[in-house]
Amino acid sequence: MDLLPAETSQQLGRKHGFRSLKLAAVDMADALGDQPFGTEYGRLPNGLAYYVRPNSKPRMRAALALVVKVGSVLEEDDELGVAHIIEHLAFSATNRYTNHDIVKFLESIGAEFGACQNAVTSSDQTIYELFVPVDKPELLSQAISILAEFSSEVRVSKDDLEKERGAVLEEYRSNRNATGRMQDAHWLLLMEGSKYAERLPIGTEAVIRTVSAETVKQFYQKWYQLCHMAVIAVGDFPDTQSVVDMIKTHFGQKGAVPDLQPIPTYSVPSHDEPRFSYFVEREAAGSFIMISYKMPADDLKTVKDYKDLLTESVFLHALNQRFFKQSRRNDPPYFSCSADSDVLVRPLKAYVITASCKEGGTMEALESMLTEVARVRIHGFSEREISIVRALLLSEIESAYLERDQMQSTSLRDELIQHFLRGEPVIGIEYEAQLQKTILPHISSLDVSKYAEKLLTSSSCVIKAIEPQVSAKVDDLRSVVLKVNFLEEAKQIPPWDEELIPEEIVPLKPNPGYITQQLEYSNIGATELILSNGMRVCYKCTDFLDDQVLFTGFSYGGLSEVSENEYFSCSMGSTIAGEIGVYGYRPSVQMDMLAGKRAEVGTKIGAYMRSFSGDCSPSDLETALQLVYQLFATSVEPGEEDVKIVMQMAEAAVRAQERDPYTAFVNRVRELNYGNSYFFRPIKTSDLKRVDPRRACEYFSRCFKDPSTFTVVIVGSISPTIAVPLILQYLGGIPRPPEPILRYSRDDLKGLPVTSPTKIVREVVRSPMVQAQCSVQICFPVELKNGTMVEEIHSIGFLSKLLETKLMQVLRFKHGQIYSTGVTVFLGSNRPSRTGDVRGDISINFSCDPEISLKLVDLTLDEIQRLQEQGPSEEDVLTILEIEQRAHEDGVQENYYWLDKILRSYQSRVYSGDVGTSFKVQDEGRSKVRESLAPSTAQSALQRIIPFPCKKQYTLVILLPQRSRLQMLKSLFGFSRITHARDAKVSCN
Repeated sequence: MDLLPAETSQQLGRKHGFRSLKLAAVDMADALGDQPFGTEYGRLPNGLAYYVRPNSKPRMRAALALVVKVGSVLEEDDELGVAHIIEHLAFSATNRYTNHDIVKFLESIGAEFGACQNAVTSSDQTIYELFVPVDKPELLSQAISILAEFSSEVRVSKDDLEKERGAVLEEYRSNRNATGRMQDAHWLLLMEGSKYAERLPIGTEAVIRTVSAETVKQFYQKWYQLCHMAVIAVGDFPDTQSVVDMIKTHFGQKGAVPDLQPIPTYSVPSHDEPRFSYFVEREAAGSFIMISYKMPADDLKTVKDYKDLLTESVFLHALNQRFFKQSRRNDPPYFSCSADSDVLVRPLKAYVITASCKEGGTMEALESMLTEVARVRIHGFSEREISIVRALLLSEIESAYLERDQMQSTSLRDELIQHFLRGEPVIGIEYEAQLQKTILPHISSLDVSKYAEKLLTSSSCVIKAIEPQVSAKVDDLRSVVLKVNFLEEAKQIPPWDEELIPEEIVPLKPNPGYITQQLEYSNIGATELILSNGMRVCYKCTDFLDDQVLFTGFSYGGLSEVSENEYFSCSMGSTIAGEIGVYGYRPSVQMDMLAGKRAEVGTKIGAYMRSFSGDCSPSDLETALQLVYQLFATSVEPGEEDVKIVMQMAEAAVRAQERDPYTAFVNRVRELNYGNSYFFRPIKTSDLKRVDPRRACEYFSRCFKDPSTFTVVIVGSISPTIAVPLILQYLGGIPRPPEPILRYSRDDLKGLPVTSPTKIVREVVRSPMVQAQCSVQICFPVELKNGTMVEEIHSIGFLSKLLETKLMQVLRFKHGQIYSTGVTVFLGSNRPSRTGDVRGDISINFSCDPEISLKLVDLTLDEIQRLQEQGPSEEDVLTILEIEQRAHEDGVQENYYWLDKILRSYQSRVYSGDVGTSFKVQDEGRSKVRESLAPSTAQSALQRIIPFPCKKQYTLVILLPQRSRLQMLKSLFGFSRITHARDAKVSCN
């Protein structure tokens, strides 16, 4: 007889399903198996491998891939970058499709370019990926036929290549920033002595500009052979055989190549002596140290191999816990540090430890990193450290097991890709959970600690320091290694000093509150509770994921209410308090307290609202709500050392921004469009000196003190009979202060001090750059009238996607001069009052060749004005409607979607106490816009929402490289003024 309600029994069944899961009766020599779990797997007579797996998450969708074991390492000297060029050409033209018709077709069925149709080229492989709807029988067949086109029918003509060169060059140029240069330099150091070092996937500018169509075609025909490929299909299929039949239909008639070209393998030589590099990058986002230990990639064939992989994971987690705790101690050697392992290329993996530190602090950081690894070799990890990691890993695999029937098709597709490329077994979550439950308890601290023997500087080690300016030299890196090696040999490194960890998050449980009012909203499927302390809680039970509960609480009143002289202190409140610990414990202590629990809570203080958000397992909902209780119960007190560390990190971040050429551009865009008030001005190091840490923490604590001002929305796999008592205990138990604290009406909030231009403003920002970059942003003011605001907000969403799609067609597909463009909407220029209009802007941004930036600006404005004057085509409108509808269909199957939608209903200007009505108005607004959207209504909306004609009012800012002094003198006659801001120059024309 069940004593609990039905849903509680069901949830407990899921919860205990993992705990009652039988252990695996295995021998370490047992094979994991070659056949991928749950998958129809085979090869066609022509050599093509295929994988088909049914999966219903999300419904009526399929994740497809064509995987080709061909990458940049196969290129000759005159082909550098050709593998990547072919990837671009595939979407441009094939024997059946031309002029990017593939992109247009896929978008017409709702598969958005970039998000749902994409490809990536690396050293060893090229992967084409599609994510398509399959609610109509012909769509899956058409999508598979496109992959078949990619496999052997890509058209490589001179015209096709010329059209695509500009996009490839722009992708190349965008990777020439500080991050790209640092990554490339490190890759060359890692791969020194191998062909991989000379074959970066992006190629060289010279080859991209000059390579002939014939050379590209030869590479394609030589290497794109079906025996080197696999087609992967994971999705909501009624049966797998029909999908296999489609693959055979579209690929089966393709014959195998008579003279098979085998894929060669290239080794990466090992080295006993460590390699060192001291890289000075003046645009670097900080100071960094990287230690890489190279070794052959491991096989994963047997249970013993799986145990080794699991032991490695325990080792890395335990090491990372130490690194994190070290970064939170007094006078830490680095701001952050982490270790990971990854397969770099087909025959090679590496352990990589990376730290960010204060400027000039790379030697101290390196010494600490090497010392910690040496400490493990000498003293090992404690059993307590390993037990914490065991609990963490068991929590992760439990979550995966509970959601094994709800895995995303894209995740399963990625597993099958690795099966084809590297032979990684796909054993299924249930068997993997059994293995981990069986093996983890028997992995000892001694087993784990032995992994530190793999991290020796004498074993193919590469050490690289990155600084924005010279503060040391390569010999200093060598000296640090010798010093730590000496200390280790002399056993002069002491054991790890462990912290004392409290057992309970909430030492004394609060008296629970009670429900003063309960309302049901059937159109949302949600319940609203008004608690005795004034907090409003709305919860919605879902079955999308069995191991996910999401929540957000918000209250009106944020930084716009703060006076100018206190703004910088209060804006730093979240940062300073976060480092000290906002839940009553230091972050390093809290990390151990939460071991084995899946519960996270974060905070945010914005212009008009403050909020907390959480993500947890249903079984850990109590822990998550305890953290919320602690957030309200804790008054954060800043310590001298805590503040010192935070301010060092903040100063390093500000200095990094000042070095970035993009910063001057972003600052000028913000200043032009929103004004030069304190709220929008960039923070300088001098501003940090004005920060009062005590005031910052006091403000933060007051932001989360009065529960009566907060509305909380909870969505996920919850049982009301379990969740409601916890809500009453920890949310209802938050004491209400005698007097209101930071209680604001949304209608009385102070608006941000925004001043927007009322005419055309065109400016060029010139900034010093190591390599030439160019960014463009065009911004149009937007004002939505209060009476029709709900529909207008939905309209602006459709219009932004229309503009993005059309500008991609013009700037990339027609003229071939950009890689991508973005259209973003900002509607927060005034307070969220229920009576006023909404003001904001629509901005268009792209990067391009500096020499043609003005030409592309003109093309952009011409296209927008054409849409305003002539309207989009019927096909354009149908495509946008389809993209939006498919995104909506995917969204309604996700907890995040419902959380966001219910929050928006509470925060909507039509909300007046009834969230069900607000939700209904939002839904009806979307439906009205969808039903009325046509070429004529889209044209009318473009004229109404954006200034018409668009060329009469906008701001334009272009980021260009700083010119030489001679060029600057010559140009003075053509500019009305030149403003100097740090190293960047802002000029107007």
